Amino acid sequence: MEQAVLNGKQQINDIDVYYEWYPNEAPKGTMVLLHGFLSSTFSFRRLIPLLNQEYEVLSVDLPPFGKSGKSNSFEYSYKNMALTVIHLIEQLGLKNVTLVGHSMGGQIVLNILHLQPGIAEKAVLLCSSGYLKRSRLPLIFTSYIPFFHLYVKFWLARSGVKQNLQQVVYDHSLITDEMLYGYLQPFLEDDIFIALTRMIRDREGDLPEQVLAKIETPCLLIWGEHDRVVPLQTGERLKKDLKNSQLIVLEETGHLVPEERPEEVYSFIQNFLHAEQKAQASSEQAKTACSCEA
Repeated sequence: MEQAVLNGKQQINDIDVYYEWYPNEAPKGTMVLLHGFLSSTFSFRRLIPLLNQEYEVLSVDLPPFGKSGKSNSFEYSYKNMALTVIHLIEQLGLKNVTLVGHSMGGQIVLNILHLQPGIAEKAVLLCSSGYLKRSRLPLIFTSYIPFFHLYVKFWLARSGVKQNLQQVVYDHSLITDEMLYGYLQPFLEDDIFIALTRMIRDREGDLPEQVLAKIETPCLLIWGEHDRVVPLQTGERLKKDLKNSQLIVLEETGHLVPEERPEEVYSFIQNFLHAEQKAQASSEQAKTACSCEA
Protein backbone atom coordinates (compact mmCIF):
# COMPACT_ATOMS: atom_id res chain seq x y z
CA MET A 1 0.00 0.00 0.00
CA GLU A 2 1.47 3.34 -1.07
CA GLN A 3 1.95 5.82 1.76
CA ALA A 4 0.47 9.31 1.59
CA VAL A 5 3.35 11.74 1.90
CA LEU A 6 3.57 15.51 1.92
CA ASN A 7 7.01 16.85 1.07
CA GLY A 8 7.90 20.24 2.42
CA LYS A 9 10.64 22.78 3.07
CA GLN A 10 10.79 25.28 5.89
CA GLN A 11 13.25 28.11 6.39
CA ILE A 12 14.45 27.22 9.88
CA ASN A 13 17.44 28.75 11.64
CA ASP A 14 18.48 30.51 8.40
CA ILE A 15 18.59 27.35 6.28
CA ASP A 16 16.11 25.37 4.17
CA VAL A 17 15.09 22.16 5.95
CA TYR A 18 13.52 19.45 3.79
CA TYR A 19 11.13 16.99 5.40
CA GLU A 20 8.62 14.31 4.53
CA TRP A 21 5.32 14.25 6.42
CA TYR A 22 3.23 11.09 6.60
CA PRO A 23 -0.19 11.84 8.15
CA ASN A 24 -2.40 9.42 10.04
CA GLU A 25 -6.12 9.96 10.63
CA ALA A 26 -6.06 8.63 14.20
CA PRO A 27 -2.42 8.76 15.31
CA LYS A 28 -1.20 7.34 18.60
CA GLY A 29 1.59 9.89 18.50
CA THR A 30 4.20 11.50 16.26
CA MET A 31 7.47 9.88 15.24
CA VAL A 32 10.29 12.26 14.27
CA LEU A 33 13.05 10.48 12.33
CA LEU A 34 16.63 11.74 12.11
CA HIS A 35 19.09 9.95 9.80
CA GLY A 36 22.83 9.37 10.09
CA PHE A 37 25.95 10.93 8.58
CA LEU A 38 26.09 10.97 4.74
CA SER A 39 22.47 9.78 4.66
CA SER A 40 18.94 11.21 4.34
CA THR A 41 15.25 10.37 4.78
CA PHE A 42 15.90 7.64 2.20
CA SER A 43 17.42 5.42 4.90
CA PHE A 44 14.05 5.15 6.67
CA ARG A 45 12.00 4.20 3.59
CA ARG A 46 11.42 0.61 4.82
CA LEU A 47 10.60 1.61 8.41
CA ILE A 48 8.25 4.53 7.66
CA PRO A 49 5.33 2.45 6.23
CA LEU A 50 5.35 0.30 9.37
CA LEU A 51 5.42 3.26 11.77
CA ASN A 52 2.75 5.07 9.75
CA GLN A 53 0.24 2.31 10.50
CA GLU A 54 -0.22 3.78 14.00
CA TYR A 55 1.66 7.07 14.04
CA GLU A 56 2.05 10.24 12.03
CA VAL A 57 5.65 10.42 10.86
CA LEU A 58 8.02 13.32 10.21
CA SER A 59 11.29 12.36 8.51
CA VAL A 60 13.85 15.17 8.32
CA ASP A 61 16.87 15.75 6.10
CA LEU A 62 19.42 17.21 8.51
CA PRO A 63 21.38 20.06 6.87
CA PRO A 64 23.51 19.72 4.78
CA PHE A 65 22.29 16.25 3.79
CA GLY A 66 19.60 15.05 1.40
CA LYS A 67 17.48 17.83 -0.03
CA SER A 68 18.08 20.31 2.81
CA GLY A 69 20.11 23.46 2.33
CA LYS A 70 23.87 23.41 1.88
CA SER A 71 25.42 26.63 3.07
CA ASN A 72 28.94 27.72 3.89
CA SER A 73 27.58 30.11 6.53
CA PHE A 74 25.36 27.69 8.51
CA GLU A 75 26.95 26.34 11.69
CA TYR A 76 26.99 22.53 11.35
CA SER A 77 27.47 21.77 15.03
CA TYR A 78 25.34 19.06 16.63
CA LYS A 79 23.92 21.67 19.00
CA ASN A 80 22.81 23.89 16.11
CA MET A 81 21.35 20.91 14.21
CA ALA A 82 19.44 19.96 17.36
CA LEU A 83 18.12 23.51 17.75
CA THR A 84 17.05 23.46 14.08
CA VAL A 85 15.01 20.29 14.65
CA ILE A 86 13.53 21.75 17.85
CA HIS A 87 12.41 24.87 15.94
CA LEU A 88 10.90 22.70 13.18
CA ILE A 89 8.93 20.59 15.69
CA GLU A 90 7.65 23.74 17.37
CA GLN A 91 6.81 25.45 14.07
CA LEU A 92 4.81 22.39 12.92
CA GLY A 93 3.07 22.23 16.31
CA LEU A 94 3.85 18.55 16.88
CA LYS A 95 2.68 16.86 20.11
CA ASN A 96 3.23 13.49 21.78
CA VAL A 97 6.60 13.20 20.05
CA THR A 98 8.94 10.22 19.98
CA LEU A 99 12.38 10.99 18.57
CA VAL A 100 14.06 8.28 16.49
CA GLY A 101 17.70 8.77 15.53
CA HIS A 102 20.05 6.52 13.57
CA SER A 103 23.83 6.81 13.99
CA MET A 104 24.69 10.55 13.93
CA GLY A 105 20.94 11.20 14.14
CA GLY A 106 20.98 9.47 17.53
CA GLN A 107 23.55 11.95 18.79
CA ILE A 108 21.33 14.79 17.52
CA VAL A 109 18.43 13.20 19.46
CA LEU A 110 20.53 13.17 22.63
CA ASN A 111 21.42 16.84 22.09
CA ILE A 112 17.71 17.65 21.69
CA LEU A 113 16.85 15.83 24.93
CA HIS A 114 19.65 17.73 26.68
CA LEU A 115 18.66 21.14 25.30
CA GLN A 116 14.88 20.77 25.68
CA PRO A 117 13.94 17.75 27.81
CA GLY A 118 10.16 18.22 27.55
CA ILE A 119 9.95 18.23 23.75
CA ALA A 120 9.75 14.42 23.46
CA GLU A 121 8.06 11.84 25.64
CA LYS A 122 10.37 9.03 24.51
CA ALA A 123 13.37 8.40 22.28
CA VAL A 124 14.70 5.52 20.18
CA LEU A 125 18.43 5.36 19.39
CA LEU A 126 19.38 3.10 16.48
CA CYS A 127 23.13 2.38 16.59
CA SER A 128 23.62 5.92 17.88
CA SER A 129 27.02 7.53 17.66
CA GLY A 130 28.51 8.32 21.02
CA TYR A 131 31.67 9.46 22.81
CA LEU A 132 33.35 10.74 19.62
CA LYS A 133 35.80 13.59 20.11
CA ARG A 134 36.02 16.72 18.02
CA SER A 135 38.15 16.57 14.86
CA ARG A 136 41.87 17.05 15.51
CA LEU A 137 43.23 20.57 15.12
CA PRO A 138 45.49 19.75 12.13
CA LEU A 139 42.44 18.56 10.16
CA ILE A 140 40.42 21.62 11.20
CA PHE A 141 43.24 23.96 10.15
CA THR A 142 43.71 22.08 6.86
CA SER A 143 40.00 22.51 6.05
CA TYR A 144 40.63 26.24 5.54
CA ILE A 145 42.89 25.57 2.53
CA PRO A 146 41.21 26.76 -0.72
CA PHE A 147 39.42 23.97 -2.59
CA PHE A 148 39.77 21.58 0.37
CA HIS A 149 36.20 20.48 -0.42
CA LEU A 150 37.57 18.82 -3.58
CA TYR A 151 39.72 16.58 -1.38
CA VAL A 152 36.61 15.67 0.64
CA LYS A 153 34.87 14.79 -2.63
CA PHE A 154 37.85 12.71 -3.76
CA TRP A 155 38.01 10.86 -0.44
CA LEU A 156 34.31 9.95 -0.58
CA ALA A 157 34.53 8.95 -4.25
CA ARG A 158 37.56 6.76 -3.55
CA SER A 159 35.82 4.92 -0.72
CA GLY A 160 32.79 4.42 -2.97
CA VAL A 161 29.11 4.10 -2.11
CA LYS A 162 29.05 0.33 -2.61
CA GLN A 163 32.10 -0.19 -0.43
CA ASN A 164 30.58 2.01 2.29
CA LEU A 165 27.31 0.06 2.16
CA GLN A 166 29.23 -3.21 2.46
CA GLN A 167 30.77 -1.76 5.61
CA VAL A 168 27.41 -0.92 7.22
CA VAL A 169 25.24 -3.88 6.07
CA TYR A 170 25.81 -7.38 7.45
CA ASP A 171 24.01 -9.21 4.62
CA HIS A 172 25.47 -7.85 1.36
CA SER A 173 22.66 -9.42 -0.68
CA LEU A 174 20.44 -6.58 0.59
CA ILE A 175 22.46 -4.05 -1.44
CA THR A 176 20.44 -3.33 -4.59
CA ASP A 177 20.80 -0.80 -7.42
CA GLU A 178 17.96 1.22 -5.84
CA MET A 179 19.88 1.32 -2.57
CA LEU A 180 23.13 2.30 -4.28
CA TYR A 181 21.54 5.16 -6.19
CA GLY A 182 19.54 6.33 -3.16
CA TYR A 183 22.70 6.84 -1.12
CA LEU A 184 24.70 8.21 -4.08
CA GLN A 185 22.16 10.77 -5.34
CA PRO A 186 22.72 13.48 -2.65
CA PHE A 187 26.44 13.62 -3.56
CA LEU A 188 26.12 14.36 -7.26
CA GLU A 189 26.51 18.12 -6.71
CA ASP A 190 29.54 19.94 -5.30
CA ASP A 191 27.65 22.06 -2.74
CA ILE A 192 27.47 19.15 -0.29
CA PHE A 193 31.28 18.89 -0.14
CA ILE A 194 31.66 22.59 0.67
CA ALA A 195 29.16 22.14 3.52
CA LEU A 196 30.92 18.99 4.76
CA THR A 197 34.17 20.96 4.90
CA ARG A 198 32.43 23.48 7.15
CA MET A 199 31.09 20.60 9.26
CA ILE A 200 34.66 19.43 9.95
CA ARG A 201 35.25 22.75 11.71
CA ASP A 202 31.88 23.08 13.47
CA ARG A 203 31.24 19.58 14.81
CA GLU A 204 31.89 19.51 18.52
CA GLY A 205 32.48 16.30 20.41
CA ASP A 206 29.62 14.01 21.43
CA LEU A 207 27.87 14.58 24.75
CA PRO A 208 30.02 13.51 27.73
CA GLU A 209 28.95 11.07 30.44
CA GLN A 210 28.02 13.77 32.96
CA VAL A 211 25.54 15.31 30.49
CA LEU A 212 24.10 11.94 29.42
CA ALA A 213 23.50 11.11 33.09
CA LYS A 214 21.13 14.08 33.37
CA ILE A 215 18.84 12.90 30.53
CA GLU A 216 15.71 11.40 32.05
CA THR A 217 13.65 10.73 28.90
CA PRO A 218 12.97 6.98 28.46
CA CYS A 219 15.30 5.70 25.72
CA LEU A 220 15.23 2.47 23.73
CA LEU A 221 18.61 1.50 22.26
CA ILE A 222 18.59 -0.92 19.31
CA TRP A 223 21.94 -2.21 18.05
CA GLY A 224 23.27 -4.53 15.39
CA GLU A 225 25.41 -7.30 16.83
CA HIS A 226 27.94 -6.84 14.00
CA ASP A 227 27.94 -3.04 13.79
CA ARG A 228 31.41 -2.11 12.51
CA VAL A 229 30.75 1.65 12.41
CA VAL A 230 29.45 2.20 15.96
CA PRO A 231 30.35 -0.99 17.83
CA LEU A 232 28.01 -2.64 20.32
CA GLN A 233 30.32 -1.50 23.14
CA THR A 234 29.10 2.05 22.48
CA GLY A 235 25.49 0.91 22.96
CA GLU A 236 26.41 -0.86 26.19
CA ARG A 237 28.15 2.27 27.43
CA LEU A 238 25.16 4.46 26.54
CA LYS A 239 22.89 1.98 28.34
CA LYS A 240 25.02 2.52 31.44
CA ASP A 241 25.11 6.33 31.19
CA LEU A 242 21.44 6.91 30.25
CA LYS A 243 19.61 6.23 33.51
CA ASN A 244 16.22 5.42 31.94
CA SER A 245 17.20 3.17 29.03
CA GLN A 246 17.09 -0.38 27.72
CA LEU A 247 19.24 -2.08 25.08
CA ILE A 248 18.12 -4.53 22.38
CA VAL A 249 20.74 -6.37 20.29
CA LEU A 250 19.80 -7.72 16.84
CA GLU A 251 21.75 -10.80 15.75
CA GLU A 252 23.28 -11.05 12.26
CA THR A 253 22.76 -7.32 11.78
CA GLY A 254 25.15 -4.51 10.96
CA HIS A 255 24.96 -0.74 11.37
CA LEU A 256 22.09 0.07 9.00
CA VAL A 257 19.31 -1.41 11.14
CA PRO A 258 16.40 0.53 9.52
CA GLU A 259 17.38 -1.09 6.19
CA GLU A 260 18.30 -4.54 7.49
CA ARG A 261 15.65 -5.22 10.15
CA PRO A 262 12.71 -2.81 9.72
CA GLU A 263 10.07 -5.28 10.97
CA GLU A 264 12.03 -6.18 14.11
CA VAL A 265 12.86 -2.55 14.79
CA TYR A 266 9.19 -1.62 14.46
CA SER A 267 8.14 -4.46 16.76
CA PHE A 268 10.58 -3.42 19.48
CA ILE A 269 9.52 0.24 19.16
CA GLN A 270 5.88 -0.80 19.53
CA ASN A 271 6.62 -2.86 22.63
CA PHE A 272 8.64 0.00 24.11
CA LEU A 273 5.97 2.64 23.52
CA HIS A 274 3.08 0.44 24.64
CA ALA A 275 4.95 -0.54 27.81
CA GLU A 276 5.57 3.13 28.57
CA GLN A 277 1.89 3.92 27.99
CA LYS A 278 0.82 1.10 30.32
CA ALA A 279 3.27 2.27 32.97
CA GLN A 280 1.90 5.83 32.72
CA ALA A 281 -1.69 4.55 32.97
CA SER A 282 -0.84 2.46 36.05
CA SER A 283 0.85 5.48 37.63
CA GLU A 284 -2.23 7.64 37.00
CA GLN A 285 -4.49 4.95 38.48
CA ALA A 286 -2.29 4.72 41.54
CA LYS A 287 -2.43 8.50 42.02
CA THR A 288 -6.21 8.43 41.69
CA ALA A 289 -6.48 5.61 44.24
CA CYS A 290 -4.28 7.50 46.71
CA SER A 291 -6.36 10.63 46.20
CA CYS A 292 -9.59 8.72 46.87
CA GLU A 293 -8.18 7.11 50.03
CA ALA A 294 -7.11 10.51 51.30
